[in-house]
Amino acid sequence: MSAFGACRMLQAVAGRGWRPRSSKPAPSAHASRPGAGFSFELTDEQKEFQATARKFAVEEVIPVAAQYDKTGEYPLPLIKRAWELGLMNSHIPESCGGLGLGTFESCLITEELAYGCTGVQTAIEGNSLGEMPVIIAGNEQQQKKYLGRMIEEPLMCAYCVTEPGAGSDVAGIKTKAEKKGDEYVINGQKMWITNGGKANWYFLLARTDPDPKAPTGKAFTGFIVEANSPGIQVGRKEMNMGQRCSDTRGIVFEDVRVPKENVLLGEGAGFKIAMGAFDKTRPPVAAGAVGLAKRALDEATKYALERKTFGKPIVEHQAVSFMLAEMAMKVELARMAYQRAAWEVDAGRRNTYYASIAKAFAGDVANQVATDAVQIFGGNGFNTEYPVEKLMRDAKIYQIYEGTAQIQRMIIAREHIGKYKA
Repeated sequence: MSAFGACRMLQAVAGRGWRPRSSKPAPSAHASRPGAGFSFELTDEQKEFQATARKFAVEEVIPVAAQYDKTGEYPLPLIKRAWELGLMNSHIPESCGGLGLGTFESCLITEELAYGCTGVQTAIEGNSLGEMPVIIAGNEQQQKKYLGRMIEEPLMCAYCVTEPGAGSDVAGIKTKAEKKGDEYVINGQKMWITNGGKANWYFLLARTDPDPKAPTGKAFTGFIVEANSPGIQVGRKEMNMGQRCSDTRGIVFEDVRVPKENVLLGEGAGFKIAMGAFDKTRPPVAAGAVGLAKRALDEATKYALERKTFGKPIVEHQAVSFMLAEMAMKVELARMAYQRAAWEVDAGRRNTYYASIAKAFAGDVANQVATDAVQIFGGNGFNTEYPVEKLMRDAKIYQIYEGTAQIQRMIIAREHIGKYKA
C-alpha cells in the first residue's frame, strides 16, 4: 500500500468508525517536510492520526480510565486496540513493516492518548523508548528480528537502564556483562522498569569495562535481551502514586547469557546509544504531559461553567477566570515546546537542547495545571469521584522519569553555556 493509501485507511478509520488493522505491514504515512519552514498547519495525514488517537482516547480510554486506576490492572485490551489502530510503535521503520512516522507525528498521537489516561499512554510509550535504541543503532538483522515482531502482534518491550542506586546518575550503573566466548553473561538488578513484567524483550545497559575509572562513553554496552532468557527474575508490580495501570517492576539478571549478535553497535557504545534515544523520546514524553494538562484545563473549564457561587457561575469570578487563562497559556506554550523539539529531530538536527526544554517545561506545566484544576474544583477536586485528583497524581512522574526536572536543567545549562564557549 502506498503512503497515500495509508492515509486513506486512516481517513476511513476516523470518518466511518474503527477498522482493525490489516495483517499486512502498513507503510509510512509520514508526509511532513522538515526544514521547509515553520507552519502551524498540520498536513491531512497528521490530522488523521490526531483524529484517530483522539477518538480512541475519548470513546474507549476515558470511560475505563478510573477503573484501571483503582485496580492497577494492566490495560491489555486498550493496548491491543491501540496496536490494531496503528497508534503503537509508530517509530518503527518501513523496512521492518512499520509506519516509519516522524517524532512530530508520534507526539501528536501521544498527546491525544495522554488526554485519555497517562497510565495507558505510558504503557504504550514505553514501547517507543525500548525500541528506540534498536531503531537508531541496530543492524538490519537486529531490526527485522526485534522490531518486526512488534508489527506482527501486540507485544511490549522495555528500556532497562535505571537501577536501585543509579537513576539520574547513569554512570553509576552496577549491572555487569562479562564476555565468555560468543556470549555475554549478565548479572545485576534494574529498577522502575516500565513494562518490565509484560515485555517480550529488553534493551539493557550494562558495564563491560570492569575498570571503575574507564570513561563513561566507553564503559557500557547496550544489549537486546529476550525476556524469557534463563536467569531473569521479574519482581512484583509496584503500586505507584499515579499512572497505576502502567506496569513498573524491578528485574534481576542472574547469569543471563546473551549472544554477541545481540550487542548494539559494539562493545562500549551503550552509553551513547542510551542517551541518544532520549533526544527522540523526550519530545513524546513532553507531549504526554501536555495531553494531561489539556485534559485538566478542559475539566476545570467545564466545571467552572457549571458550578455556581454567590449567584453566578464561578467562571465569572475574575479569580477563577484568571486561573483558567494562566492554565491555557501554559498548555499552549508547552505544546509549542514539544513541537519545536520534534520538528528539530525530524529535520535531522541534534535536538538535545530543545528536547530538554520541552520535557522540563511540559512536566512542570502538567503539575501546575493539574494542581490548579483541583483548586477550581474545590472540595470536589480532592475526591476520587471527580477526575482531577487522578490527573494531579498522574502528573508528578513527568518531573521524574526520562530525566528529572533537575537533570533537564543541567542539560539546558550545559547546552546554553556551551554556545558561548564555542
